[in-house]
Amino acid sequence: QVQLVESGGGSVQAGGSLRLSCVGSGFTSSNYHMAWFRQAPGKEREGVAVIRAGGTPRYVDSVKGRFILSKANAVNTLYLQMNSLKPEDTAMYYCAAGRNRGPFVCGGRFLCESEFTTWGQGTQVTVSS
Repeated sequence: QVQLVESGGGSVQAGGSLRLSCVGSGFTSSNYHMAWFRQAPGKEREGVAVIRAGGTPRYVDSVKGRFILSKANAVNTLYLQMNSLKPEDTAMYYCAAGRNRGPFVCGGRFLCESEFTTWGQGTQVTVSS
């Protein structure tokens, strides 16, 4: 029913930029909270940025000032503009959406996976030195 498709990943040198897109279908994005997660090799999946219904974008500390989250409700699309990329940004990036309600418990992390019910297939971002 609810589907998300990511695109825009690729390989870039440190300091470069990349823009990820997530196109949703089967729901009205303005009524859902939507987010980007990422998972690096050997690491846990972590939340990167989130925007909830009626709210403003929020970011994990490591990307503040470098990444910009935006949403185009008319075309049901979530974007993540990634600037000043670092090798540690290398990961598979996933789009997520949901309307779950808290409390969410995930060890005090920035964003809990349990908040979201639908996930995209992922798009790979590789940042080289």
